[in-house]
Amino acid sequence: MAADSTRLVDLVEEFVTGQTDSKATDAANGVNSGQFTILQLVEALGLSLTSSESQTRGRGVQLLSQVLEECYSSLSEKEVEVLVAFYENRLKDHYAITPHVLRGLKALAKCTMLPKGSAVSILKSLFQDVQVQSLMLAERSCVYNILISLMESREEELKGLGPDFVFGFVQAVDGERDPRNLLLAFQIAGNIIHRGYSLSQFTEELFEVTSCYFPIDFTPPPNDPHGITQEELILALRAVLTGTPRFAEFLLPLIIEKLDSDMQNAKVDSLQTLAACAPVYGHKELSEFLPSLWSSIRREVFQTASERVELAALAALSALTSCLSRAVLDSNSQDALQGFLDLVLKDCQHHLCEPDLKLVWPSAKLLQAAAGASYRSSLIVSAAVLPNLLEQYNSRTQCAQRRTLLEVVQGFIQPTARSWPVEGVESVLLPFRKSLCSVLFSALAESNAGLQITATKVLTALGQQPGVLTEPDVETAVDHLTRLVLEEDDAQVSLAVAECAGALSRLHPPPFASRLVPKLKDKIFSEPTVRGNDGAALLPGLGKSACKQRCMKALASVSARPSLAQESAPVLLQVLTSAHKGSPVFSAEEVICACSSLQTMAAQAGDDEEIGHFFHDVIIPRLLSLALQAALQGEVSGDRSPLTEQTVLSALVPVISTACAALQTELATQMAANAVRLFLDGDASFLQENDYRSQIQLLKSQSESWTQSQLVCLLMACVCSLPHSVDVPEIDRLLGQLEELSCTSTHPFSYTSAAKCFAGLINKRAPGQNLDGVLEKTLRRIQGTLDDQSSAQRVQAFTLLGWMAKALLLRYHPLSTVLTDKLFSLLSDRRLASQAADTFLLLMSDSPDVLNRSCHADVRIMYRQRFFAENSSKLVQGFNAAEPENKSVYLKALSHIVNNLPRQVQLAELPSLLPLLLEALSCADQAVQLSTLCCLQPVLLDPPPALSAQLEALFSRLLALTASPSMEVRIATLRCVHALSRLPEHTVLPFRARVLRVLALPLDDRKRLVRKEAVAARGEWFLIGSPGGR
Repeated sequence: MAADSTRLVDLVEEFVTGQTDSKATDAANGVNSGQFTILQLVEALGLSLTSSESQTRGRGVQLLSQVLEECYSSLSEKEVEVLVAFYENRLKDHYAITPHVLRGLKALAKCTMLPKGSAVSILKSLFQDVQVQSLMLAERSCVYNILISLMESREEELKGLGPDFVFGFVQAVDGERDPRNLLLAFQIAGNIIHRGYSLSQFTEELFEVTSCYFPIDFTPPPNDPHGITQEELILALRAVLTGTPRFAEFLLPLIIEKLDSDMQNAKVDSLQTLAACAPVYGHKELSEFLPSLWSSIRREVFQTASERVELAALAALSALTSCLSRAVLDSNSQDALQGFLDLVLKDCQHHLCEPDLKLVWPSAKLLQAAAGASYRSSLIVSAAVLPNLLEQYNSRTQCAQRRTLLEVVQGFIQPTARSWPVEGVESVLLPFRKSLCSVLFSALAESNAGLQITATKVLTALGQQPGVLTEPDVETAVDHLTRLVLEEDDAQVSLAVAECAGALSRLHPPPFASRLVPKLKDKIFSEPTVRGNDGAALLPGLGKSACKQRCMKALASVSARPSLAQESAPVLLQVLTSAHKGSPVFSAEEVICACSSLQTMAAQAGDDEEIGHFFHDVIIPRLLSLALQAALQGEVSGDRSPLTEQTVLSALVPVISTACAALQTELATQMAANAVRLFLDGDASFLQENDYRSQIQLLKSQSESWTQSQLVCLLMACVCSLPHSVDVPEIDRLLGQLEELSCTSTHPFSYTSAAKCFAGLINKRAPGQNLDGVLEKTLRRIQGTLDDQSSAQRVQAFTLLGWMAKALLLRYHPLSTVLTDKLFSLLSDRRLASQAADTFLLLMSDSPDVLNRSCHADVRIMYRQRFFAENSSKLVQGFNAAEPENKSVYLKALSHIVNNLPRQVQLAELPSLLPLLLEALSCADQAVQLSTLCCLQPVLLDPPPALSAQLEALFSRLLALTASPSMEVRIATLRCVHALSRLPEHTVLPFRARVLRVLALPLDDRKRLVRKEAVAARGEWFLIGSPGGR
């Protein structure tokens, strides 16, 4: 013990007189390890603490406080009591010692063994002996942290101080300016308010000491290490100001005053604070200020040019109305909600009678915000506004005015979460049902497209509300929608009708099944489209073809419910059957539209089990059967069915893929088994029409059987879209057949589809020896074929290589590096170099039919960034080493890779890649130019500093490309030039005259889209450096 005592004295001596700060850590370790106690340390510090030199006393207190910060949790109650008394006494000492005393008290305030009464004693000493705002930043922070700690652990004791605690806090925080300490101060003020501390006569003082910061105007300095944002301060202060109704008489006048400010941020903050305080304050506190608040809100909506201010004002109005809606009515009090809404209606309602004037929309937005606040407010506003609007509609004859009125009506019909009636309560629109339906059906019968589109939107909103539309109303609506599908060829009208029909059919399936589906079916199978000798629709037949396609799309849009899907899908299947049998009624475009509609139907179904069964049992087998019949018929008779065309088969793939991806595990397993048996063994027993006289050899590569081998794309759709939980049977045999087909077939569509299917299967196959064996065997075959320059199958092997590389790259398989290295080596191949460069686009982009997340492929996050990081240097080295005539291939590959990277990565890598990208702009290959321009344009909107050093080279290359033979290149170039106008004015001003001179030529370009981009770009460049310009 003597040794420990001697060591302690030495530690104290070295710290106090030797100025060795590290000894504080040794002392803390000694206390924590039990070598000596904290009181023994105080005793050892005796001479230092009683020294006549303030510096010596300060060093002694500093040592004690630093030790306390490390070991406060292990102190006993007696030790804490002694230390609290000591530190309270030290607060009266020299001001230089105060910072060390506050650090010690901060540590003691965290002690769980703090004796009863000590918390109050500490606070009284702080409030009496410390002038907080005369302290430095860190010391003020200590004071606030002491208060926070004591409020967390000794709340009841502090509440016993009554209003004295609030008064002490007010004095301590008054004048605080540092944002870090303000966050702490707002936290303390919020605790005072929300935890029930007594404010008493100091309510106004607490409000004043916090509201002086309202609204917050703080911009953090650049590279702020503390990370404090303006939003944090705003929310912390708002929680204080809106925390108690006792602040209402002070805050509401302040908000009204701040709304007169010219600063947009101040207006937004004030309105958001008003919206936050309304639910807390209650209608009694708000009632005195309602006229002034309404006047301010109305002014901001009527006069502001800022969408932020307008949205905040509407939200504030909605919050006020919602608060007033909760007021309890009695016979002796006026209805506060009715009185407030009378004000709103008086100032806004008359503007709705003037649809041509600019105040109609601000007034409508205000009334809609008030109506959407509650069911009661919706009832009052709708009763006052809707009859007038409907009367106005009937009295107007101009379509533009009618459309405006309908759009206003839509805002009142669309319910909000707060205005939705509770169960058992009728909709506020029920009294206006007949008038609304009459107006809507009248608008749907008009010939004006804008009016029809608006009417469909209003009808959709009306149909969402239960109990409003009766069965005859729905039937009439269905008849109108059917007529629009059959007669209106405007694309926007067709889209609006499809959306409306889709929404209503989910709620009212029977009328659509009995009225819309039969009429559309009749139209689809009406007279054939007039065609020329080449099969293309002639001008008189274009309208009929477009109408049939609209009908098919409409059938898909209304088929989200199983009952409707089972009515609509057979119609689309009948289209494919008729086309296959040689009916002249349908063209290839219409057959593709039927496939697209089936795919839409499958996508809408999602996880609906009943529709999933329907697709598994009926749709997919029928599609496979039709495709197989078409393939066999072509071999036997020589007559080509439309279903043997690549475009039609490619349209069938997403139908089957989308449906299979959503199948339940049991059905998916059956589908995999059926598809594999069909393609491997020719077993068509699961198909509805399975009496095939010809031999089925779907995975054979003979040149004469390409009509069968190309059906491998349907195998891909079936098995490559299934979830990981489904095991594909006989997968090794299947992979072997796919490899053989992809390497030996001479039909491009067949071997490409086989390669895709092979890639889709290996991407999802479990890792292990079986997978590695297949990959190594296939890779040896690919390398052998590619190395043989005389081989006739190099293109096939290369295609398989590209898809295998993508499949393994997505899942981070180790062998992917070997495959991508092979692709890099092929960039110098005389015959395959251009295709190898295009393969990098395949690797980096999303494939629509296989190896994507919707097909449950194994896609790891950030695989593009990883590929770029590992391989960009190889491209650069290859470019530098390549022959001049071969450099463009490397530039094409680079542009494909960079163009598909996330924008953040592009910005980070641009400085090192910019010379190569500029070189790519000089490349003669237009595909390279276009890809590079598409990569540069988004980067130029937020350019990195490195770009400023390359502006001369960039402008030279871009301006030369404005005369490119390719329209796409000209458009992309003009967009880049337009983006460059946003650079700092001093950097681009030297190029202004040159740019304007060059951009004069595209103004007369023969293509309208080019002229449009040229006008936009040249207009921006004219403003640079002009008086009153940007």
